Amino acid sequence: MISHALTIVVNELNSHLRDAYSMDTDNARLGNPSDGFDTSSNGISRDSVLFSVINVREEKTLKNQPNYRRDEANLTALYENPPLFLNFQILIIAPHASYSNGLLMLSRVLRFFQFRNVFTQDNVSPASITGNAPTNDLDCLESFKLIFDLHSPSMEEINHLWGTLGGKQYPFVIYWMRMLDLKFRARPKEGRLVTEVVTEISHKL
Repeated sequence: MISHALTIVVNELNSHLRDAYSMDTDNARLGNPSDGFDTSSNGISRDSVLFSVINVREEKTLKNQPNYRRDEANLTALYENPPLFLNFQILIIAPHASYSNGLLMLSRVLRFFQFRNVFTQDNVSPASITGNAPTNDLDCLESFKLIFDLHSPSMEEINHLWGTLGGKQYPFVIYWMRMLDLKFRARPKEGRLVTEVVTEISHKL
């Protein structure tokens, strides 16, 4: 589901770059910058905008939810664990061989998320949902709301980040992607609702 969520956003960004800047190739993609870059067909091209997950946090404010849903029509309760609400820290880098081109592409990414920072199944193209989607339906999102918020790290955080990734810094920006609710698609257990409470007590003599 995480892969599908980011793939949808990457597809939307590539569509925006084609429409707004007449770019004829897909520049944005998913990848791990610590793997390095090369110009071969098997590696990650430097002339790309790379999306990478660098941190995951649980949304604590939505953690305490009931583990059942009431079905008033059938007088039943559906028991299932509440979904997991997560926030993902997304590193977006432009490692272009030309530094000026990297800054240019990073500016276009920033403008894209300024113009549009909320993605739902109703406001994205169907092609963005199906394009490069996972082959197993259980790995795909049915409904979603992804919100992108810009994150401004401190110089110390930046130093730790690029030290972890190999020490070579490229033009980059970090966003929080919130919140993706993860829930396994399964049939919940059912139980009857309590509809009557008997309070009469009798004693047998």
